[in-house]
Amino acid sequence: VQLQASGGGLVQAGDSLRLSCAASGRTFSTYGMGWFRQAPGKEREFVSAINWSGSITNYVDSVKGRFTISRDNAKNTVYLQMNSLKPEDTAVYYCAARRGGSYRSISDYDYWGQGTLVTVSS
Repeated sequence: VQLQASGGGLVQAGDSLRLSCAASGRTFSTYGMGWFRQAPGKEREFVSAINWSGSITNYVDSVKGRFTISRDNAKNTVYLQMNSLKPEDTAVYYCAARRGGSYRSISDYDYWGQGTLVTVSS
């Protein structure tokens, strides 16, 4: 599975962005998908995850109520809708795919996209 993240950019606080992660291959619908982010000088952290069917989603507390993860298995794409962005959301955002394990664990993800930069100005 190859993953290509896109949709990042420079926005102001309070604005919205939608990240997309396009996957290659015919097995996309069998993978749980996650979004992680890494701010400058910080470790990569879990942001959100969705199961293979889209019926179960999870979020880190800091984005609950502002971010929404979704997927379209027909298009082999997972999305992260980010509303009410804050300067502390500034980071490189990565999408990742996993077959099992914990949705929060970086090491349980098998494939990673290249990352897309989100910068939120105050």
